[in-house]
Amino acid sequence: MKRAFVVPDPGRLRLRTGLRAVLGVGLAVAVAQLAGLPLPAVILGGLAALLALFTVGDPTVRRQVVTTALLPAVGFPVLALAAALHGLPLVRDGVFLAVVFCGVYARRWGARGQALGIFGFMMFFATQFLHAVPGELPELYGAVAMAIVASGLVRFGLWCIERRTPPPAVPAPAAARGLARPTTRQAFQTTFACGFALAVGQLVSDERWYWAVGTAWWIFVNTASRGETLVRGFRRVVGTVIGIAVGLVVAVPLHGAAAPSAALVAVCVFGIFYTAAPSYSWMMFFVTVMAGLLYGLLGVLHPGLLTLRFEQTLVGALGAALAVALVLPVTTHAATDAWIRRALLAVRHCTAESTRRLAGDAGADPAPHVAELEPLLTRVRISLAPLLHPLSPLRARRERALEVMAHLDDCVRQARGLAEVAADPDASHDARLTAACQRVESALLALAAPDEPLPAAEPDAVPHHHPGAERALAHLHDLEASLASLATPLRNGPRGVFAEA
Repeated sequence: MKRAFVVPDPGRLRLRTGLRAVLGVGLAVAVAQLAGLPLPAVILGGLAALLALFTVGDPTVRRQVVTTALLPAVGFPVLALAAALHGLPLVRDGVFLAVVFCGVYARRWGARGQALGIFGFMMFFATQFLHAVPGELPELYGAVAMAIVASGLVRFGLWCIERRTPPPAVPAPAAARGLARPTTRQAFQTTFACGFALAVGQLVSDERWYWAVGTAWWIFVNTASRGETLVRGFRRVVGTVIGIAVGLVVAVPLHGAAAPSAALVAVCVFGIFYTAAPSYSWMMFFVTVMAGLLYGLLGVLHPGLLTLRFEQTLVGALGAALAVALVLPVTTHAATDAWIRRALLAVRHCTAESTRRLAGDAGADPAPHVAELEPLLTRVRISLAPLLHPLSPLRARRERALEVMAHLDDCVRQARGLAEVAADPDASHDARLTAACQRVESALLALAAPDEPLPAAEPDAVPHHHPGAERALAHLHDLEASLASLATPLRNGPRGVFAEA
């Protein structure tokens, strides 16, 4: 877990995002309190601001503004429905599972669908957390509306990080239809997991069952395979256990004291945003401590409640594990193979565009493909996480997975270097580049698209030396060597490196 605080933070983006989140959530809470809203509404406003800052991840500021503005359109009806069904548990449970299914299915529409789906689910969840009833809806609506405006003012006005460092586009899942579509498959998996968590969670506690459902839901966010989901569930349990231990020492003795609890909640908000990318366990630690502090502010915190929180987390994690094992399972092998192929195709496109640029084609631009490389590499790392986990018993596959990641990193590095050379106005056509690019193209096609025909070789030409060509050739030769090294671990074994994972 300690790596969350030692991994590089380029441009201090995570630091600035965490500080901005504290400012945005703090402003939302302050506005709600100044408006004289009761404590449950203030808490809901803080949660709405946190979600608006955390979940909205569209690639452009304009799209982020639109998605943020749409959050109440989803949240308000869900709040009203959840509050109206408070006294009808069977109907409430069925509607909750319908919200779960729709929230996950909405991910097929990309970042906006994911943000709106999460917000809708969390509004239903928060209604159970606060035991809200229809008479409280005006106050809850007011708190959410003020929170969206306050967090939007901070994000798009006072501290617009995105204008200076636009986030890279997150690669969309590969196209498919029916139950093979990732969002459709995961909608059924998540609904099964949440249904199991709801049923068993109510047997454990008929008052706090929603924690089990929340655990099952969040485990399926940003996962694609059976292995990823199981590792995420394990990390959630670890973070929760440590968070409960700290909550017993910190949150319980405070007895809901307002000032110190609010200060620690601010620390937790920062921690959630700062650690979310590098460590899910640390993020869950801060979420758990924050939940304990909020229970303290509501006056219901005691050691038994934190123990119940752990039990419900186990129930939710078990539901997720059963879902990925029994409902339309996707192995780590299948998911990882797909992401590696996409990464290699992006390297191929980047190399082809760089070569055209070096050959004098002013319209060729490798930049979009370079921008695609890092998000795809991140997805490969996430997909390989089950095999790279320290507790993985598959030692041989772990070593081969490390090899794959190292060689793929090098391929991406060489492709970036080639694109930089191509952008140099002094670099121009050299006949040796054509032959080197054809060899790289053949190697990439053999790994990423073996069914495609290889490009026809062009006649040899007389080499012309000039500035930039030597550096481009060096990158191409290193890329060719990395691809040759990558072929061995990818093809090793009867069904590949990641079989049956």
